[in-house]
Amino acid sequence: MYLPAQFREDDPAALHAEMRRIGAATLVSQGPGGLIASHVPLEVVSEPGPWGLVRCHLARANPHAAVLAAGGEVLLTFQGPQGYISPSLYATKPSSGGKVVPTWNYVAIHAYGQATTFEGPEALRPHLAALTDGHEAGRAEPWALTDAPDDYIAMMCKAIIGFEIRLSRIEGKWKMSQNRPPVDRASVISGLRAEGRAELADTVSARTSGLAE
Repeated sequence: MYLPAQFREDDPAALHAEMRRIGAATLVSQGPGGLIASHVPLEVVSEPGPWGLVRCHLARANPHAAVLAAGGEVLLTFQGPQGYISPSLYATKPSSGGKVVPTWNYVAIHAYGQATTFEGPEALRPHLAALTDGHEAGRAEPWALTDAPDDYIAMMCKAIIGFEIRLSRIEGKWKMSQNRPPVDRASVISGLRAEGRAELADTVSARTSGLAE
């Protein structure tokens, strides 16, 4: 991933926090017939340092499962808040003589590592419980893995294979108008809010707060 310094994020804690917030990734690896990709919810674990690991699972019938089990490097891509930025949002548009163009603001994280498998109800239950507990947190009546009959969960576990991917490196990019003058950063934030795109506006605000004038 192309990583200009002003957009780059190297802090493992910040990267892990965003990976957890996003909650799912595109898992890409090289198979015998070429590249293969799957879309997986996953569990992010900060240890071992510096980059930690992720756990996910695939249907046993998914051809990608056999590819992962065979070894080789894998890539996980996470996509965070993103959106089109119109030149009309820049306060400097009138004074620039029209020398402004559209762009796309986005958060992207690429995580690389090697996968190992884990199978069977005893190995899979902690992973599945961690996933569901994380996503159910905050609900008035959270669902838990123990709400389902044990024999039913055991049967479901037979249909999936778990993968633990120890991460060797993570690349993070927050392209959020950091390269624009302060007046444009402010007008982008207010313009996005006016358009009802609060999440993107909040992300631009967070990433540009405190930048030099």
